[in-house]
Amino acid sequence: MSELLGLEEAQSRLLALAPITRSINQDIKPSGLTRYLARDITASRTQPPADLSAMDGYAVTPGAGPWRLVGESRAGAPFDGTLDPGQCVRISTGAHVPQGSDRVLLQEDALVSGSAITATDLPPPGKHIRKAGFDFHAGDRVLAKGTALSPATLALAASAGHGALPCFDAPSVAVLDSGDELVPAGEPCGPHQIPASNGVMLGAMLYPYVGRVTALGPVPDDRDALAAALKRAEDSQILITSGGASVGDHDLIQQALKDWGADIAFWKVAIKPGKPLMVATREAAWGRQVILGLPGNPVSSFVTAFLFALPLVRASMGDASPLPRSQMMTAGEALPAVGRRREFLRAISDGQSVRLAGSQDSSALTALAGADCLIDRPANAPAVAQGEAVRVFPLRNG
Repeated sequence: MSELLGLEEAQSRLLALAPITRSINQDIKPSGLTRYLARDITASRTQPPADLSAMDGYAVTPGAGPWRLVGESRAGAPFDGTLDPGQCVRISTGAHVPQGSDRVLLQEDALVSGSAITATDLPPPGKHIRKAGFDFHAGDRVLAKGTALSPATLALAASAGHGALPCFDAPSVAVLDSGDELVPAGEPCGPHQIPASNGVMLGAMLYPYVGRVTALGPVPDDRDALAAALKRAEDSQILITSGGASVGDHDLIQQALKDWGADIAFWKVAIKPGKPLMVATREAAWGRQVILGLPGNPVSSFVTAFLFALPLVRASMGDASPLPRSQMMTAGEALPAVGRRREFLRAISDGQSVRLAGSQDSSALTALAGADCLIDRPANAPAVAQGEAVRVFPLRNG
């Protein structure tokens, strides 16, 4: 086992090879695709631009009242003038607080008698007022380079005065699944065949980032067929293969890649499932291609795509934190001891505890489809009793 790379070392080596894509201007509008900022974003305006009311009620002047109602301030239509002592205006949420007022009296705490307003519960000075600039000021950095565009960050950017944002483009990605036993999904299978599910699975995992994945398979275990498929990937910045990455008599991917001009950067990682993971590079006329070879078993392919392919794509798009994030939960059942390879168990969480989703065989798609997280079990870890803490990776793209 000494020749196997640890997970973090393998991830670090892979991400160091990630191609950085060009910067594009992304309009602030729903796109369905994840993008990451290519530079820091500063505010071109102050938010709020003035003191605003946080509630519906009355903007009153200092003192205990009563106050004389002299007008109204609405969102988009502020009161024109300055309040004198003993005056107030009707005010709505988001409206400008007029000069002379120092607090907002809630409408449910006010007694109204004609134009006279009396407080049943007087708020302290400054209460229910959003001060100008409390969120951000013009010139403040509101979003950092590498931040993902999300509903909340898009709203912040729009509020800060931006209609478009500089983002890294998505890399061009091709997926090649190989094996003599594979037939395209939906086509009849003979007793010696299975549907090709890995290409569909990998394409679906990558779609939220790249939008379009070039499908190159399924391809049989044949050197000429593999060479023809690889030729179609010559313009792809990232090529992800599934199957054939080992060194059996019918595992031809490594040799096909070498014949294509690729150099193997490293091979085999000390994880289960997913040991026969391979990373290679190839110098194309336009730059360096990165090739990620995943195992053919569908669960192994999924787990290694989650741990390697998605971080690679996110890193190439400028994600400041491309690796998946973990959290601690309690084991909902006893877990056995672990051997010499770090294990990632398919599991189901209720938000606090976690239990196995079913069979942990690397071909068991039913358990994988039911899982919403992976339990991370360190190499050589002892058995875990029910109720003990375990580290979990939520499958945000699972």
